[in-house]
Amino acid sequence: MRYQYCPKCGGKLSVEETKDINQPQCTECNFIFYQNPAVGVAAIVIKDKKVLLGKRKGSYEGQWCIPCGYLEWDEDVYDGVVREFYEETGLKVKVKEVYSVLSNFHNPKQHTVGIWFLADVIEGELKASDDITKVDYFYYGDIPKMAFPTDHVVIEKLKEEGLIL
Repeated sequence: MRYQYCPKCGGKLSVEETKDINQPQCTECNFIFYQNPAVGVAAIVIKDKKVLLGKRKGSYEGQWCIPCGYLEWDEDVYDGVVREFYEETGLKVKVKEVYSVLSNFHNPKQHTVGIWFLADVIEGELKASDDITKVDYFYYGDIPKMAFPTDHVVIEKLKEEGLIL
């Protein structure tokens, strides 16, 4: 269970009654706290058959990822991926299409659903920022150590489809 206390009254959460780890119930007010995944968004930018990656700081520091982040509560997924990509790379993108949707189980404390979008750069200057310390384009054979297993899945798909070399 990710949470121990009820967000409504502060009582203790328990799975005694529900018998479901995803639906702990408050022992005081009986509120059921549904534990749903968060949504992550990532933009895939390809240039000269190379994919743009960012070297992370903070969580998974020193490992690389397709630039990504969490969707805000009141944010459209398309706006969210444009915002996150700009915050991390300094580049504004135009989203072309949803490329992949995968469940992320790499962090046992936060199940996420990731949405990867193909995108084109429309303006800006490439520079690492926010959760990223370095950005660069990579051929498939030069991909560095990746932070997230699902990014491996996406990169393999890009290679299989001939989008990256």
